[in-house]
Amino acid sequence: MRIFLKWLILLLAIIVLSQALNILSYRILKKRILRKRKWDLNICCGKMDGGGINADIIPHANVPRFVQIDSVYSLPFRDHEFETVLCSHTMEHVEDPTAFFKELTRIGKQVTIVLPPLWDLAGTLNIFEHRWIFLSFKKEHHRLPRHVRLPLSRTVQRILGQRIHA
Repeated sequence: MRIFLKWLILLLAIIVLSQALNILSYRILKKRILRKRKWDLNICCGKMDGGGINADIIPHANVPRFVQIDSVYSLPFRDHEFETVLCSHTMEHVEDPTAFFKELTRIGKQVTIVLPPLWDLAGTLNIFEHRWIFLSFKKEHHRLPRHVRLPLSRTVQRILGQRIHA
C-alpha cells in the first residue's frame, strides 16, 4: 500500500508540473512573443489580433482586418508582401509543416513561428490536436525546426477527429 501511495503522489506531481509548464509556455511566453511587435500578417490568428492582417481558415472571433483563407499551402498573397509574419501554435497541427513553412517564407520576409517546446509535455504530446513534435526546447523560431510525427495522433484523430481550439 505504501509503494502505491508513493507512485500515486509521484504521478500527481508529474501531472501538476506538466500543467504548470503548459501554462508558462502557452499563456505567458506566447503572449510575450506576440506583444514584441505589430505583425504585418498573423496567419492562423484564431482569436488574436496581431496588429496587421489577421488570417485564418475560419473566423474564430471578431478580429480586425480579418482575411479568410482557403488553404495554408496556397495563401492569397504576393511574394514577400509582408515584412513580418507570425505563425503561432499552428505548425504542429498541419499535415505538411515543410510545405506550410515554404509558403510562409514566400509571402514574408521575416517569419516567426511559435511552437510548444519539448519541455511543455502537455502541449507537445497532445495527440487530440497535434500531429508533429518539434525537436526544440525553444518557443520562438525563424526556421522550421526538425520534427517527427507524434505517435498515435493519426489514429486518434482518424477515430475522434482533430480537435482545434482557437
